[in-house]
Amino acid sequence: MNHSILVKVQKDQIAVGSLIEQLMDLSEREGEVGAITTFIGRVRGKEETRQVNELFLEHYPTMTEKKIMEIVCNASKKFSINGCIVVHRIGKLVPGELIVFVGVTSRHRKDAFEACSYVMDFLKTEAPFWKKEKGSKGEKWINSRDTDYLARDRWLGK
Repeated sequence: MNHSILVKVQKDQIAVGSLIEQLMDLSEREGEVGAITTFIGRVRGKEETRQVNELFLEHYPTMTEKKIMEIVCNASKKFSINGCIVVHRIGKLVPGELIVFVGVTSRHRKDAFEACSYVMDFLKTEAPFWKKEKGSKGEKWINSRDTDYLARDRWLGK
């Protein structure tokens, strides 16, 4: 099956409507698409007991995109998908702003849902982003959580 994949890392706001239109266009071109699944992640204003004022994300250009592409390609081998769009923000973000968009097209909903979840689980643990949180208790570098690794590991059979 021919896969259409788009991976972007950007400072600009995520234009959800435009990305959904791209997924719709893809589904019309492919003709075999019966499901479109999306995930949109936002910056939270509170993390555990800390108030979050801003989040700053850094990355290695090209290395990050390459790793995300690898994650999506692995998803396309595991699930029957027609296409996938991943857009991740970098730079300074404030609570409420969108940080990530993942959209997957597939013939059937199960593959679309599972592929979307797979991509997010691996993005949270494998994509080389560095996050610094600024808030009520100062600055703090944020690492992936144990729950993120557990979510990823279920796909690895661990």
